[in-house]
Amino acid sequence: MSTAALAWKDRKRPLWLLSLLVPSLIGAGPLLAAGFGHPGWLWAPILIAYVLLPLADLLIGEDRSNPPESEVPALEEDRYYRYITWAVVPLLWVWWVFAAWYASSVDLAWHSWLALALSTGLVGGFCINAGHELGHKKTRLERILAQWVLAPTAYGHFVIEHNRGHHRDVATPADPASARMGESIWRFVLREWPGAWRRAWIEEAARLARECRPVWHADNEILQTGALTVASWTALALWLGPAVLPFLLVAALWANFQLSSANYIEHYGLLRRVGADGRPERCAPQHSWNSNALVSNWILFHLQRHADHHTHAHRRYQSLRHFAEAPQLPTGYFGMFLLAYVPPLWFRVMDRRLVAAVGGDATRVNFAPERRAALLQQHFPVA
Repeated sequence: MSTAALAWKDRKRPLWLLSLLVPSLIGAGPLLAAGFGHPGWLWAPILIAYVLLPLADLLIGEDRSNPPESEVPALEEDRYYRYITWAVVPLLWVWWVFAAWYASSVDLAWHSWLALALSTGLVGGFCINAGHELGHKKTRLERILAQWVLAPTAYGHFVIEHNRGHHRDVATPADPASARMGESIWRFVLREWPGAWRRAWIEEAARLARECRPVWHADNEILQTGALTVASWTALALWLGPAVLPFLLVAALWANFQLSSANYIEHYGLLRRVGADGRPERCAPQHSWNSNALVSNWILFHLQRHADHHTHAHRRYQSLRHFAEAPQLPTGYFGMFLLAYVPPLWFRVMDRRLVAAVGGDATRVNFAPERRAALLQQHFPVA
């Protein structure tokens, strides 16, 4: 074993606990509003996520260090890291129920109601990311926890769609979860949401058919998580009244949109070329956009080291590596979300970066079909 490996320790180990603070953002707004006596404080979680976190990423900077490969088996077996992801599940449910109660029990102006719904959805999006981490694991417990953490946001098809569909089709025109060059996030969502839902059902129906079972079966994992959603929303409506349902719906839609925002930036415009056998080339680091921004990586379980995730899908978050050959985002995901929400700014920043990432080779770009000719003329004049 090398001297470096002997001396290595995960300096970020205690900082992963930061992720456990995220669900409490739901309660931060109401507590600050009560403490300062002004409902405007209900917008504090939105300010934290979309202003303070991007600033923190810029100020604190990046970490490109990787654990020695000799240390990875022990790092993967250290249960401390998985306990953190497990703990997210009950925390989400506590704060999700609190938000539903607060929205139903406190007389809120429409803008205060909206602030609470968006804050709740913001946390729900983070928890979909926790479901992403849990859903990739092989243990039965973690897969069950993934269902429970996805249920409040009504996104129970995600694990199936992501694991069996997105990882197979990533960075190809066939993937509804891979954004195309010239495609705005708003067009992307209209393609991704129905496409992901349809693919999840196709994949789950195929699995059940191989086991000689009908699609409407108790072992259908989409139905299992959907039943948790229906049961929890119904219980809240019976307790708090049916007026809570619009709140839950808006929060869930915003949570789903947070996942779509991540999907949009993770593979924007990158393409796996098709070989002579008609199959896409093996997914490699150059097919995912990455960021080593420290703060957002601490919060997002290293989701931003996306290239390694697609290379080793079962690798746990604490072991994911930086690849120098992977295209790099200019900042962390929270800052990139803001950029994506203004398509002209996104295209201005990312299209040039995409051209550089593929070395000016148009055959490595996943174009939006309706903009292909214009983009070729603008960025690949000799293609």
